[in-house]
Amino acid sequence: MLDKYFTDCLYFTANRLTRVITRMAEEEFARTGLSPAYAFLLMAVQERNGLTQKELGEVLHLTPSTVTRFVEKLERKLLVTTRQDGRMSRVYLTDKGRAMQEQIEECWSSLHERYAKVLGREEGDRLTRRLYEVSVELEQA
Repeated sequence: MLDKYFTDCLYFTANRLTRVITRMAEEEFARTGLSPAYAFLLMAVQERNGLTQKELGEVLHLTPSTVTRFVEKLERKLLVTTRQDGRMSRVYLTDKGRAMQEQIEECWSSLHERYAKVLGREEGDRLTRRLYEVSVELEQA
């Protein structure tokens, strides 16, 4: 009976999945010296250099205080720099941050391959898309 409470609960199941995939991602990204979340921020800035911290928060679904903390840590590591643009703070990759992009992309690819070996590539991709769609639906509810 106890198992039913957990296997039928989206909250518990989603948190369990988060713990499992986070552990896998942290293992894959360990060689960069960055957590997956920091690496994702760098990838977002690589994609569109000069994003505002507000835009980063929207893209990464992070609170403003979390984005500020992440950016400050990456600035200390000399991977990004910020410039004021009126009231907005824009984030730019440094040369050191750009130099990490290949390694970051290799880590994301390794993570994808790792769970694709277990789930199958198509199923992993389908599950990822569906989880994203569900999170959007629940946010709008």
